[in-house]
Amino acid sequence: TDIPLPKKDQAFFLLQLSILSPFSLYPQNTIRYNIYIYMESQRESIDDGQTSSPLLLRVKPEIRSDGDAERQSGSSSASSVTPAVVLSTLVAVSGSYVFGSAVGYSSPAQSGIMDDLGLSLAEYSVFGSILTIGAMLGAVMSGKIADFIGRRGTMGFSEIFCIMGWLAIVLSKSAWWLDLGRLSLGYGIGLLSYVVPVYIAEITPKNLRGGFTTVNQLMICCGVSVMYLIGTVINWRTLALIGTIPCLLQLLGLFFIPESPRWLAKIGRWVDCEAALQLLRGESANISEEAAEIRDYTETLQRLSEARMVDLFQRKYAHSLIVGVGLMVLQQFGGVNGIAYYASAIFVSAGFSSSVGTIAMVVVQVPMTMLGVVLMDISGRRPLLMVSAAGTCLGCFLVGLSFLMQDLQIWKEFTPIMALGGVLIFTGSFSLGMGGIPWVIMSEIFPINMKGLAGSLVTVVNWFGSWIISYAFNFLMNWTSEGTFFIFASVCGLTVVFVAKLVPETKGRTLEEIQASMNPFSAK
Repeated sequence: TDIPLPKKDQAFFLLQLSILSPFSLYPQNTIRYNIYIYMESQRESIDDGQTSSPLLLRVKPEIRSDGDAERQSGSSSASSVTPAVVLSTLVAVSGSYVFGSAVGYSSPAQSGIMDDLGLSLAEYSVFGSILTIGAMLGAVMSGKIADFIGRRGTMGFSEIFCIMGWLAIVLSKSAWWLDLGRLSLGYGIGLLSYVVPVYIAEITPKNLRGGFTTVNQLMICCGVSVMYLIGTVINWRTLALIGTIPCLLQLLGLFFIPESPRWLAKIGRWVDCEAALQLLRGESANISEEAAEIRDYTETLQRLSEARMVDLFQRKYAHSLIVGVGLMVLQQFGGVNGIAYYASAIFVSAGFSSSVGTIAMVVVQVPMTMLGVVLMDISGRRPLLMVSAAGTCLGCFLVGLSFLMQDLQIWKEFTPIMALGGVLIFTGSFSLGMGGIPWVIMSEIFPINMKGLAGSLVTVVNWFGSWIISYAFNFLMNWTSEGTFFIFASVCGLTVVFVAKLVPETKGRTLEEIQASMNPFSAK
């Protein structure tokens, strides 16, 4: 029943329920009261940022057995880790491994491809950089495709392009086929870079969402590292053929995992939404509260007009847009791809062994990413981001200082160790937070009606920044080596301030709570 009740009387009404329930007509059963504080204008507040006081108390008594009550108290849809969630996450992050494999392929394959196909350095540079072009094309379309065919369908769609790309590289006899395969592979990972973190964020419980979503970055690191290591001992065609294995595993796994409940709700498939949510939370879990929240939020957004790109730049989405785009810009212009793609050249310039330095980077990268996964839902996003950004700032500063001391002929015997230490500090710190958390936050802060467009924009910005830094890095190093890294250090320092002032803490909150809470910021 719906009982209009003044706010001052709500506590008294709840007290009456607690007193009367032991004297109910069902002494052998537990009477559960699902009490919802319904805000009359909350639906509108999601749109315009306004809030109001609770105006309606909705009480729904349910009669259940004592056994049901005990089972309910032992299970929580907000905190349980079920086999379905674990399997769904593993299948999704197979795409992240594909992403890492594609990024890590070009470095170990360079000498073999150039020798076998007779490519010049310029032709191989096109092969390496065209991956980013394909990724930008995929990123532009990723949001719309994910909204149209679903998260699971988009992952399958992207893997078709990845498989075609790897096979084109395996069978290539000329630079033309090589570039076409690399472009197709880039398009596939452009789609994956958006849809994987979004899917994981939409299926996991709120208190575990950060850690699970960060596995995306961990698997990217694993993909890059494995390609680096095995690429030194096997042929480049065999290496590309191995790249198809995680693609096939994800395609197979997609048949055994549910679609995102939030996407199913968005297209009006409520029965399927609740079935998917029940599967993900476990058979004995009570999903009524979470399902009701998803339904209320989705129905509110569906009353809004069809989202267009121009709508994304409205004042009410300003906070989400600034945070999402800002983190991606700061992530890329902090120099990560300059260091990742040209680490060997940096070590050589600093007078250190490139092979030892590269292996040390791999050794540091994976454990630090795993530590970030563990800490994500313990420390929260903001503290981890600030510590990570501060570490990258220190790492870039040390590398820049080593080049400056080298130019000034000061402590020349110490500068290679300083450069190595700076790169390792940067790599470890970036893997701890700045590598994965911006993608986690991107998947959390945008409302479902704008998530497709916003996700596409944010992902394109990320890939465009990656291309700029990758292309400009050698020119910057020729201009001034120490100045390049001091610029990167300044950007990383700015990231700490940006996170402290603008980035919200999303740990332990539902997606609907996060997205609704960010609207009042822009309404002020």
